Amino acid sequence: MVSQQTAVSRRPHPKRTLWIVLASALILLLAAAGIWRGMNATSSDTPAGSSATGATAAVLPDSTQLGTIELRTAALAPMRDFYVDAVGLEVLGESSERLSLGNNGVELLSVTRTDGLSADSPTEAGLYHSAILYPTAQALAQTLLNVVTEAPQSYAGSADHAVSLAFYFSDPDGNGLELYSDTPREEWVWKDGLVQMGSAVLDPNAFLNEHLGAAATDAAATVGHVHLRVGDLKQARAFYADTLGFAVTAEANGALFYAAGGYHHHLATNTWSSAGAKARGESSGLGSLAVHVGDEAALQDVARRLSDAGLTFMQESGLITVDDPWGNTVRLLA
Repeated sequence: MVSQQTAVSRRPHPKRTLWIVLASALILLLAAAGIWRGMNATSSDTPAGSSATGATAAVLPDSTQLGTIELRTAALAPMRDFYVDAVGLEVLGESSERLSLGNNGVELLSVTRTDGLSADSPTEAGLYHSAILYPTAQALAQTLLNVVTEAPQSYAGSADHAVSLAFYFSDPDGNGLELYSDTPREEWVWKDGLVQMGSAVLDPNAFLNEHLGAAATDAAATVGHVHLRVGDLKQARAFYADTLGFAVTAEANGALFYAAGGYHHHLATNTWSSAGAKARGESSGLGSLAVHVGDEAALQDVARRLSDAGLTFMQESGLITVDDPWGNTVRLLA
């Protein structure tokens, strides 16, 4: 998803004073400007397989979900501090080379230390942001308060996207991170098979005042979606929609959004700062992203489409590993 910078006033929360310090990195300001420019998802044409009242059907099963996001870093300690102490993820496993981080025992992030990597660049293909989905606004509010208390410099913006309420951060390596909760599905508006999203103002203090301290839930946070930088949207559509089998659920200036099962988006690709990007080299940032397609038959269908498209991929029991045209690695699991 995308964000709009939101000013945060210094007014006290009923339980504690919150001072949110907006990140001042130029890259975040430029990203926010590009995001705002591109985020009106509309279409005048009805895509194949869609109706005027619902989502375009995906080839992938409705049960398709995202899994572990792998990040590569030169230094584990700062990443651990941010994702554990600030974001509040659990340490599921830890060594000198790798961190396994999750929620309620389910892995969301795998952070691997790798020497000799070049720095990730916003003008190249790679990770735009990971997005963690919280089951309720109350759970999101508690996490938001913790992050802006422990790592206020990481805050990068917020937005009401009509389908979700989102807050944006930058981790110690500069990887984008979205923390969000969905609005009720019955409130989502679909037109010609595409979901209508926007970027309205979302005041973090008002959000906390409304939701912090309300009843919590035992439901776990999950990987909601992954947003990628790519070099060309036509190629991205051919790979993620035509070949992998996601439906295109929204189109914006310089971005495409994809999902299965009528979700607003599981994946997004944009060219806001990376138009014309070539295949990635070995860099920090995204190592891979996982897509759970639900069963072996669906995985075999993906394998057939990859073969028909003439793409090179690796297949083993219950797993397909393939790179998109820019070297972003996708792991598809049954």
